[in-house]
Amino acid sequence: MKQFDSIICIAQTSWKGDFQKAVVQLMTELSARHRVLFVDYLYTVKDLAQGIAGRQDIPVRNILHLNNPLSKITTEHGGELYVWSPPVMLPINWLAARSHDQVLHWNTDRLISGLRDVMRRLNMHRPLVINAFNPVIGLPLLGKLNECATIYYCFDEISVVGDWMSRHGQRYEDAYIRRVDGVIATSEALKQDKSALQPNTFCVKNGANFELFNQTRQLAQQQPPVKPVVGYLGSADNRVNIDIMEYCARTMPDVEFQFIGEVHEPKLPERLDSFPNVTFIPPRQPADLPPILAKLSVGLIPFVCNKHTYTIYPLKINEYLAAGLPVVSTPFSILDDFAGIIELADTPESFAQAIRRALADKDPQRIQERVHTAQANSWERRAHEFEAAIQQIPKAWRQEQPA
Repeated sequence: MKQFDSIICIAQTSWKGDFQKAVVQLMTELSARHRVLFVDYLYTVKDLAQGIAGRQDIPVRNILHLNNPLSKITTEHGGELYVWSPPVMLPINWLAARSHDQVLHWNTDRLISGLRDVMRRLNMHRPLVINAFNPVIGLPLLGKLNECATIYYCFDEISVVGDWMSRHGQRYEDAYIRRVDGVIATSEALKQDKSALQPNTFCVKNGANFELFNQTRQLAQQQPPVKPVVGYLGSADNRVNIDIMEYCARTMPDVEFQFIGEVHEPKLPERLDSFPNVTFIPPRQPADLPPILAKLSVGLIPFVCNKHTYTIYPLKINEYLAAGLPVVSTPFSILDDFAGIIELADTPESFAQAIRRALADKDPQRIQERVHTAQANSWERRAHEFEAAIQQIPKAWRQEQPA
């Protein structure tokens, strides 16, 4: 029997955006069976200034609370999900540890005050708090919301994720993991690492919006690709192995390579722009992706192999498979779930050869195997796995005794 009347999710990401987000997908699915309050990204004064100046696309009116900061989202399940825009915060990531910790209390007090008010309005009295990769705000928040339990949802390696979090995140995460009631990680590697600090650690991997990305397969069947196009979907950052992509672009002039999404690694266009068979496509809203992906013949995950990528279970792998696309990836992480389903290659030469094999992989039975694999990894299934993990945490879910 559950011990909470609602779920409050505090995330290190915004509700809206140009790509699929694991925590947004999970909360949407969980809203079918629970009342969910999603606390939107904690924008700072610096973000606000950039938004007003037009240098950053952020919801300025929501941040300033000129619009109603609390909105109700109608989900396809008919669930009850609210999104709340918290008050603007002070930027503190750049500060030294002592100053950072002092100002953090000011930010946290503002957040707690606003959250308690929203909880009263929504009649939420005993929530389950799910903190999605924000231990810095999570640690001082413990015990302040009359929560029955707190779960840390960990989907990346905090020590190498970037200056925005790694500067203070590591020291906060270690203390936070020890004090929360459970950890749910998105990869086996993360689970192994975090379970050393928290015995109640579980693994629930990322999924796919199967219905959305399976539309790609239907579109491709109606109008098959007319030329060999292979693509990478998502943020192109320092995880991308540029040497592999440069080699493939140079040695495969008959194949078009597309990068669909934001480019955060300047060296990528610097080294690939000179190739006429390389195209960079700006990010699109998720609903607009199927027609673009329908023109692809292969999906790529050309990640470097390092400590960071080893902890990743990529969203895009199941999105490609839902579209029926063959997948070529480097062996950057534990990908045993996809043995025999995707191609793995770790050198430029072998990666190019794998792409050639994937382009020829048009067997209907193989396509159906890929689609079935993605369907088994849908967000609906992942949400049930997430719920099963919650049920293993005594403070969140009391096991009924047999009569």
